[in-house]
Amino acid sequence: MTATTLSDGQRSLDAFCAGPGDARTRRSESGPVTVAALADAEPLLALPGVPYPATLSVRRIVDDNATVAFRGNVYSVPPGLSGSELTLRHRLGTATVEVHSTAGVVLVSHRLAPAGAGTIVRTAAHRAELERVVLSAFTTDRPCERKANHPPGAGAQAEAAKLLAELGPEVFVDLDRYAELAATGTEATR
Repeated sequence: MTATTLSDGQRSLDAFCAGPGDARTRRSESGPVTVAALADAEPLLALPGVPYPATLSVRRIVDDNATVAFRGNVYSVPPGLSGSELTLRHRLGTATVEVHSTAGVVLVSHRLAPAGAGTIVRTAAHRAELERVVLSAFTTDRPCERKANHPPGAGAQAEAAKLLAELGPEVFVDLDRYAELAATGTEATR
């Protein structure tokens, strides 16, 4: 071959197929026949009426708001699946996307939003269930009391004494000051 570029190689192949390639003879029941004659006698099938049934399948992690992302949009799933990995399947040529569990069970099927629209697609049932979960987390109880500043216990003072003995007199921690402040009910600020 004398071709040095990809386009030269393609031209050389096309010339071979149209010339010597088609002129080659093959054996048949009726006698020798050329490749070109065989190709002319072979009918092509009609084009299919619908696209090839290919399915796009991707794995996604469920967000805290009970949604999964797909092609620039988010689609709802039942609450309680946050952090789990689900499979989304879109059969090309259809207007739906299906969300499957790890076991392969279809959890929900959504109408496909235009790619990249930034749309949140949520079913009415998922919206109601998510609202119920969020509202059930609210409470009318008083907030937790602030943690009091307690003086160190006997164990902590013993450990501090060991550290002071090991490190020497240049390190100074006055735990008695904390105990004094705790006895008066004042919080230590330093």
